[in-house]
Amino acid sequence: MSALLSTGTPEPATDRTVVGGNLSLPLFRTLSGVLAGHPYLKVVVDLAENTWHLLDTAAHPFHVNYTATRVLGMELAELDASLDEFNASVYMDPERRFLLGVLSLHTEQETEGNERTFLVLETTEADTMHGALLESFYVFVRARLDSSLPLLLKPANHGQEEELTAISPTRVPRVLSHELFGTRTRTPLNPGDATGRLRFFRTTEEYAAEAAGLGWADIVAMPRVPDDVPRTAGFLNTAPITPLSHTNVLAAGWGIPNAVVRDLEQLVERDGLDGAWVRYRVREDGITLERQAGEPVLQAPAWHQQRIRLEPPFLQDAPVLSLYRLRSADRDRYGTKAANLGELHHVLDSRTADLTAFYGRPRPPREDLYGHLATRLGLDGPSAGELRSAAAAFVARTVEAPDGVALPFALQHRFLTSSPALQQGIGKLKMALELDADDMLDPLCLQLQHLIRHTPMPDSVTRQIEQALSAPPAAGSRLVVRSSSNAEDLPGFSAAGVYDSVTTVRGRGELLDAVRQVWASLLSPRSVRLRHQAGISLDDTYMGVIIQEYVPACLGGVLVTCNPTRREDFRNVYLNCSPGSPEQVVDGSVLPQQYLYNTVEGGGRTVALGSWSEGLSSAARARLADLSLAGRLLQSHFCASDVDKPLDIEWLMTDRDELRLVQIRPYAL
Repeated sequence: MSALLSTGTPEPATDRTVVGGNLSLPLFRTLSGVLAGHPYLKVVVDLAENTWHLLDTAAHPFHVNYTATRVLGMELAELDASLDEFNASVYMDPERRFLLGVLSLHTEQETEGNERTFLVLETTEADTMHGALLESFYVFVRARLDSSLPLLLKPANHGQEEELTAISPTRVPRVLSHELFGTRTRTPLNPGDATGRLRFFRTTEEYAAEAAGLGWADIVAMPRVPDDVPRTAGFLNTAPITPLSHTNVLAAGWGIPNAVVRDLEQLVERDGLDGAWVRYRVREDGITLERQAGEPVLQAPAWHQQRIRLEPPFLQDAPVLSLYRLRSADRDRYGTKAANLGELHHVLDSRTADLTAFYGRPRPPREDLYGHLATRLGLDGPSAGELRSAAAAFVARTVEAPDGVALPFALQHRFLTSSPALQQGIGKLKMALELDADDMLDPLCLQLQHLIRHTPMPDSVTRQIEQALSAPPAAGSRLVVRSSSNAEDLPGFSAAGVYDSVTTVRGRGELLDAVRQVWASLLSPRSVRLRHQAGISLDDTYMGVIIQEYVPACLGGVLVTCNPTRREDFRNVYLNCSPGSPEQVVDGSVLPQQYLYNTVEGGGRTVALGSWSEGLSSAARARLADLSLAGRLLQSHFCASDVDKPLDIEWLMTDRDELRLVQIRPYAL
């Protein structure tokens, strides 16, 4: 879709734009460009003149520029000076003169095996057309198309979807975004380029048999790449996953391409690609897999030289503290996850943080987006102080930080040093890492994990853990025990899905076992390898633990304050959710529903319904719109050094409609 931005770039001399007349398929192809693999054509309907303009895509990248300069005779500088007002006149005014949209060409296989070609008409996602305007737009365009071409209207946001419910599908045939794109054959997840050896596995058993031999020059292809995949050159999935799956978070952090290619098995068999050297490219508008002649000269990927340096951990005695007493600076003794949640408590309670900085960043030709933020918050011409105060108040009433306590690194350190067997095992593991004795890592790590899970805790450690909760858990209640290492949730090293959390803890014995399990996950073969590859020393790595009461969720998921598949998109945030616990999204046991929310002009749209047959209610979607804006505002504080860096937020909604953030961390782009 067209962006709501102007540009000063000169237009090409050749311009084949057509004003008036009817549109045939040959003319469509002459004027169209390609977006996300589909030919598309920009359309401007002038209601005052009862005509339309079919824009030459190569000459006119923006509807707004064309409408202002070519139709209304404005100078580009004049448009840039009043861009927001002009956008409002063409995208939001219910009495507007111009209707701006896009026609895209699609094909689908019919039951008889024939291909059906059809056109789809849509507006930009920020357009607030009411039902009568949508119907007028459709009728105007339908009357000027080749009658043999079916035309469907695709609502661009939830508001348009609701407006269309009052209009008969016979009068305005329609298709929803998730119906159009939810089953597409090829879906980009993380853009990138890789040259490597394609390793195609049809089953998890085939993968497991070969996993130990995978290296940085391999491209792993299988139905769904597993969460424990080692660092390789790229991923290819044949079954649907989302941009927020663990493996795609890893792909983003490592800077490697990842995509869904449903017909990959046919391509592999047709071209003999299994084991072949290939050039693999993932872009928003296409995915390519090109066989190479012979083994190419390869350069190790950037992540292969990546080195992460940790702050020295604080191992002296420290108390068990409630999360609300922590700040971000406490990550050196309680871990990054606990420190970030403590910082979240501070932001919500104090309301003193500036949460508007993202909107203050220049977005040419605009000097800033403060006016858009004021509109989102229901303000009219606020001062800078009033805008900051309103942003802080909005976030505080929209989301909550979780209760809980944090165990310091000191407890794990005291536990490890209490056992000669554990000290000896850790010494052997350090030696194996120094010697790059890869064949020794797995048995040493597994032996250490077994020892940690079964070594008795010193009485002083047991007392501190048992005293961590102000009162014993009520009968039948559950606790959640989460990891909080200093080697996770870091820029350049997220460790998504690498360490354990235990969500079904009941009683004293289970609590102590769960704490030991989380500690032991710091020494799993996979976590040790990943940290070693990133240059993180075993001596510097420690595990804090978060203990919380389990809170039932009626809805939960993950939000990232960016559009993972369109890096240049500063408007939208991307949200995955599923009824019930967010763990279903995180562990991949269900395909989540997927939504995009525009945090500049407003509005949201459904990307996919995942494992469900219908989407959320309008009330639930409105709550998620508020959550999305709150996440964007929090980005200004948690990414203060670069407010364009996005956040990754795990959240849940309770049965009392409360939105609770249970994890907040940088999201790798």
